[in-house]
Amino acid sequence: MNVAPFTFSIRPSAAVTPSMSAVPDREAAGSRDDDEPALVTRALAGDRTALGVLVTRFAAPVRRLAYAILRDADEAEDAAQDGVLQALVKLDRYDPTRPFGPWLMRIVTNAAIDRRRRRAVRDTSELDEELAGGGPLPDVEVDRLALRQRLAMALDKLPERYRVAVVLFDVEGYSQAEIAEILGVAPGTVRSAVFHARRRLRRWLEVWKEDGTGES
Repeated sequence: MNVAPFTFSIRPSAAVTPSMSAVPDREAAGSRDDDEPALVTRALAGDRTALGVLVTRFAAPVRRLAYAILRDADEAEDAAQDGVLQALVKLDRYDPTRPFGPWLMRIVTNAAIDRRRRRAVRDTSELDEELAGGGPLPDVEVDRLALRQRLAMALDKLPERYRVAVVLFDVEGYSQAEIAEILGVAPGTVRSAVFHARRRLRRWLEVWKEDGTGES
């Protein structure tokens, strides 16, 4: 299957740093899992509109997942692009009796992990561009951006297995069974990872609230 490249950007800062209170895209737009096999069938038949719908629908989740693994915006954008393109090429291998999201997210996860393995030097995580911008901001906006920055720093401190699990569960809204399928681990492993990730994040954010250091 020849697929023309679809591009999407990970650059918007609001999307790069996930909020743990954010409503997952898939819930905000309603459940659409039931029409995904039909979209895949149409895409395989050459319907570029259906292909575009699939790519657009999952653009934000895959870039957040890639960023959760790589913690670098440029690397994550490339990994998300690679993963989506790999999935498009492999569309004929998709089992329409299973949810499309976990199938795609597992491919993106593998693409991000492969990119991380090939990376010789890890760049320092970039600062939140909004905080670095010029001009005064309202106090509420400053507080919101500061909280997001602290959350990003807290996520950075988590072991990767905890960080990826909690982003998939709390930000993207996948079930523990779906995350287990995406990551290729047992559901109990996902449950434990989410529990420990939440506990550490809560502890660090409480410390930040008390003294502004975030040190445990």
